[in-house]
Amino acid sequence: MSTQNLSHLEAIKKIQELSENARICMFCTELENIPLNSRPMTLKETDDSGNLWFISSDDSNKNFEIKEDRRVQLFFMNNSDSQYLSVYGEASVYKDKATIESKWSAMANAWFDGKDDPNVSIIRVEPKETYYWDTKAGKLVSLLSFVASAVTGHKTNNSDGIEGNATV
Repeated sequence: MSTQNLSHLEAIKKIQELSENARICMFCTELENIPLNSRPMTLKETDDSGNLWFISSDDSNKNFEIKEDRRVQLFFMNNSDSQYLSVYGEASVYKDKATIESKWSAMANAWFDGKDDPNVSIIRVEPKETYYWDTKAGKLVSLLSFVASAVTGHKTNNSDGIEGNATV
């Protein structure tokens, strides 16, 4: 696996690609406590500045925890393409109608009584530190490389993968 640190536009593009391919992350709060408070959350979008957006219930523990400490950690995993992303950032909770309107998804109706539900809130996570793992060739090629190594007894060079910091 080779290291390739990315910055600004390349970093944003990588964060968008990996987070939107995975869609679901483990969203962790109260980072000073062990074990971490975590729960699965579905990503609404990653914008052109690298911010990650989620629809959330304003009366959830997660929202209360964010109001006490904005630091969060997100873990995205896309096993089918061997793509992984860790995002440490600061979360903000929005309740204004304009933000809710711009980020609303019809899928959220499964949890809310429409976008006018008083419990609807939007969470924005601004990345501060990110790290990614990705394969250049995809999971199938990686799997074939591992199988060939196992059959031949030679160690895999694992050269088809890349990892690194993605600094926005």
